[in-house]
Amino acid sequence: MNAFSLRREVALGVLVYSVYLLVRRLALRGDGRERARRNAERIVALEERTRIHVEPALQRAVLRVPRVVHGLNVGYGLFNVTLTVGWLMHLYRRRDPEYHRLRRACVLAHLGAQPFFLAFPTEPPRVLDGFVDTISEVSGFDIEHPLLVRFYNPVAAMPSLHVTFAVLTGGAIAGRAKSPAARALARSYAPLVSVVVAATGNHYVLDAVAGAALGRAARRLA
Repeated sequence: MNAFSLRREVALGVLVYSVYLLVRRLALRGDGRERARRNAERIVALEERTRIHVEPALQRAVLRVPRVVHGLNVGYGLFNVTLTVGWLMHLYRRRDPEYHRLRRACVLAHLGAQPFFLAFPTEPPRVLDGFVDTISEVSGFDIEHPLLVRFYNPVAAMPSLHVTFAVLTGGAIAGRAKSPAARALARSYAPLVSVVVAATGNHYVLDAVAGAALGRAARRLA
C-alpha cells in the first residue's frame, strides 16, 4: 500500500520542477528562441495545409468582448494549475488511494513532455504575426518579464501541458462524480481548456491534440 509522506511529495515536486528548469535552460541556449520561432511557423504551416488553423479567427471572436478575454486570461494563468494542485491536495488530505495514481500520472506526463520541449522548442502563437498576446495587450500583464520568465519555459508550447493536466484532472474528477451532470462537466473540462489556450494565443490546435494524447497515455501508464 502506498504511504503518504509530505516530505517525499515535496522532494518529488522539487525534482520534477528542477528537471523542467534544466530543460528550459538547454532549450534556450544559443539560437534557442530563433529555432523555437521556426518550429512555431512550421506548426502554423501544417495547420494551414490541414485546414485546422482556426486560432486567429477564434481570437478575433473573443476580442470583441474584453471582459471575456480577461476571464480567459485568468483561467489560463491561474485556474488550470490550481484545479490540478487543489484536487491532488484534496485527495492527499483524505488519504485517498487515488491520490498516488493521479500524482504518478502528472509526474509521468510532465517528465514525458520534456524531451519534446528539448528536441522541438516551440514559441506560442502570441509571438507570431497575426496573433494577439491577450495577457499582455488586454490584461496588461507581461509574462515575458525578465524576472518572471526565469521560472517557466517560454518555448514549451508543444505539447500543451495545460491540456495534458486538464485531461488528467477532468478524468479523475469524472471518475468520482456521482451524477451524470457532474461527470459531463468534468469531461468537458479538457475541451474547454483547449479553447482557452487557443483563444489567449498561448497554444496551437496541434499543441492541444498532442497534450491530450500525452494526458491519456500518462493516465494509462499510471
